[in-house]
Amino acid sequence: QVQLVESGGGLVQAGGSLRLSCAASGRTFSTYTMAWFRQAPGKEREFVAAINWSGGRTGGIDFVKGRFTISRDNAKNTVYLQMNSLKPEDTAVYYCAAGSSSLWSGPYDYWGQGTQVTVSS
Repeated sequence: QVQLVESGGGLVQAGGSLRLSCAASGRTFSTYTMAWFRQAPGKEREFVAAINWSGGRTGGIDFVKGRFTISRDNAKNTVYLQMNSLKPEDTAVYYCAAGSSSLWSGPYDYWGQGTQVTVSS
């Protein structure tokens, strides 16, 4: 069993930055693929970025490439999402997820409760 707790969300102006963190419980964190998803009001949840168990491979959707960076620290059981050059359309609840599959598409077995990111124009 893995429990995920996100933090770091908030209100930021367009062009600003935020760093989201996701702290995981459990000894098997380092074996999981970790990912960030987001859900904007009235929209379906969408994949943002993922990182493999070692941190040696990452992936992300096109519209965040060059702006968002996913990383992990297995010694701290934490995965991060550094978000730069934020845009109002990045406003959403951001969720952390953990999965046993090596595929970015999942499935993901564990989910956090989410953290709100609001970008003002």
